[in-house]
Amino acid sequence: MEQRLTELWYRDSARPLLLQPLSWLYAGVMQARRGAYARGWLRTCAVGKPVVVVGNLTVGGTGKTPLVIWLARQLTDRGLKVGIVSRGYGRSVGALRVVRSDSSWREVGDEPLLVERRTGCATVVARDRVAGARALIEQGVDVVIADDGLQHLRLARDCEIVVVDGVRGFGNGRVLPAVPLSEPVSRLDAADAVVVNGVAEHASLVRVAAPVNARALQMTLVAGEARRLDGQGAPQPLEQFRGRRLHAVAGIGNAARFFRELRARGLDIIEHPFPDHHAFAAGEVTFADELSVLMTEKDAVKCRAFGNPRHWYVPVAAEFSVAHTRELLDRVVRKLGSFSSVGG
Repeated sequence: MEQRLTELWYRDSARPLLLQPLSWLYAGVMQARRGAYARGWLRTCAVGKPVVVVGNLTVGGTGKTPLVIWLARQLTDRGLKVGIVSRGYGRSVGALRVVRSDSSWREVGDEPLLVERRTGCATVVARDRVAGARALIEQGVDVVIADDGLQHLRLARDCEIVVVDGVRGFGNGRVLPAVPLSEPVSRLDAADAVVVNGVAEHASLVRVAAPVNARALQMTLVAGEARRLDGQGAPQPLEQFRGRRLHAVAGIGNAARFFRELRARGLDIIEHPFPDHHAFAAGEVTFADELSVLMTEKDAVKCRAFGNPRHWYVPVAAEFSVAHTRELLDRVVRKLGSFSSVGG
């Protein structure tokens, strides 16, 4: 069902027009809510340290998590102690949790656990992002990155980065429930930076948001070497898997991107898409043959316990050109510059 809805949302179709009145209502509510915060009728909470929000406007994966990892590493390399707050979507425990490298993904969520392991930064999951940010500040962080917090307006922010998928763009251009937009495209005007993941090829990026596209920064997700799920053996270049059939498993917001990347590297794959944040059972990734299985790193977080030597995961990393790296970091650092205590 999720896959069929996503396909519908990301193509021009007359059927979502039936939901257009509800979309107008939803957009009106979102605009009124944002206006209430802007006018001070609803209170935003500053937490005493700078906050950078990384989010998106669309349903489904855009590449936020790799960008959060990239940004956390870049700021850490510049001498800042970085903390990351996330809701921890799909976790079984609702209370605030500090994420450790050995945490259960069921308690903290798959993406926060992946982020903590990749960055080593203090990471907290909390439905209340304000409480989560304050918990990080108690740990002594200089700057907080809020993963997927664009619509969590109660948390005051100093910098907003919005990520857009270049292939899927804004889909049919409508907001919930005609989706895929959680807010109108005009919301991008308030962002400090717009990052397009991949080439901006979707028609909506030209038709709907040409001015935004003109100032957007381009990010590329690069697949690394495959690693065994059981941690044994050396990493293998993806090219080593050419010439044989493989199973490819992806329970992420945009599984097609993962499959497309594997095929672009010359691999012959059998696709096994699952819903985002899917809680895998061993039987779902164990097949009645001897073929190797490739999965995303986010899925590996949940499958490690029942992996065998045929199971591999493929990490991805965000990359920018030298010019776009400099520009994005300049924009972020300028926003953080008003805090004299940053880095000191």
